[in-house]
Amino acid sequence: MTAATEGWSCWPAPAKINRFLHIVGRREDGYHLLQTVFQLLDWGDDIHLRTREDGGIRRIDGASDYAVAADDDLVVRAARLLHEAAGIGAGVDIRVDKRIPLGGGFGGGSSDAATVLVALNALWGAGLSLAELADLGLRLGADVPVFVHGHTAFAEGVGEKLSPLALPPRWFALVDAGIHVNTAELFGDPKLTRDSPPLKIGGFLDDDGFEGQDNAFESLVLRRYPRLAALFDAMRAFGRPRLTGTGGGSFLVFADREAAEAARRALPEGVRCVLARGLDRSPLHEKVAANS
Repeated sequence: MTAATEGWSCWPAPAKINRFLHIVGRREDGYHLLQTVFQLLDWGDDIHLRTREDGGIRRIDGASDYAVAADDDLVVRAARLLHEAAGIGAGVDIRVDKRIPLGGGFGGGSSDAATVLVALNALWGAGLSLAELADLGLRLGADVPVFVHGHTAFAEGVGEKLSPLALPPRWFALVDAGIHVNTAELFGDPKLTRDSPPLKIGGFLDDDGFEGQDNAFESLVLRRYPRLAALFDAMRAFGRPRLTGTGGGSFLVFADREAAEAARRALPEGVRCVLARGLDRSPLHEKVAANS
């Protein structure tokens, strides 16, 4: 261990995709009611943490800096939220190795925040339950609870009602076209389908359940972003491309890595594509269990 690494621990923050995404209604407070399947992946960011005795919470910028001010960064906000909720006297230094693209629908910010909550709960000895951590996470974003609970899941409500799923092993080609979608504009689009009939969880125990289920935002996004529509045309040579979240990230599903690799090699030059394997359980929780 070197002086530069002494005292640091590394915690995984896995990416996710939405295997489908429907809007089935709207609450009185204006929030949309969703149904989706969050699929966790074996690829993502790494969160490095080093506890401090003075109570300070500080983000240390490194080689993978990204354009988010520290005070606005979800990892800092998550640490402060837990610090206050649990009455912790210790502090933490945070460094993020960022791989998940920002604003692509792969859950990077939410997963990073969840990893900070779960890991610091262990490192600080805060003693909060996963349910309590998920409630804190929901204050940071609707996708944070699924990463806190750490299971691929069927989600309802605003995304906080989670039922764990065990899905067949699959590989995914994750495609980032570098397009940042304005989510607020999509939710306000009059063409957005907001009344899809609710689905039952039992339909998603194998791949057949995903056939015919789409992403409510996909047609809107493809109309607004012709470059992404052209990329979808190229991806269709290898299967049914799907949007994740509100985009602009997308993915293809494969039975094995070899087929996914063939698709990656054939994509247009300059398109970023990462291969990832689907997981039922988050590596974050495996790390916590190993350290307990």
